[in-house]
Amino acid sequence: MGKVVFLYRSLAYRNAAADMLRKARKLPRGAERSAARRYARALRDLAQTEAWLEGRVADEPRPMPPLKLAASR
Repeated sequence: MGKVVFLYRSLAYRNAAADMLRKARKLPRGAERSAARRYARALRDLAQTEAWLEGRVADEPRPMPPLKLAASR
């Protein structure tokens, strides 16, 4: 179930970024267009970061081998 939720969230970020970029293209050059492009870039980066984080799987804890103690003299 977690992977399905992640997929929808990732797609939502990517679609929002694409929509914002389309909106920015229609705006005349200026501060508002630049802000919209930065927002789209941030959404795209967020989707990539989420994908990277989701792809990382924590390894199962491995039992530590017994420590060898030096013989007392």
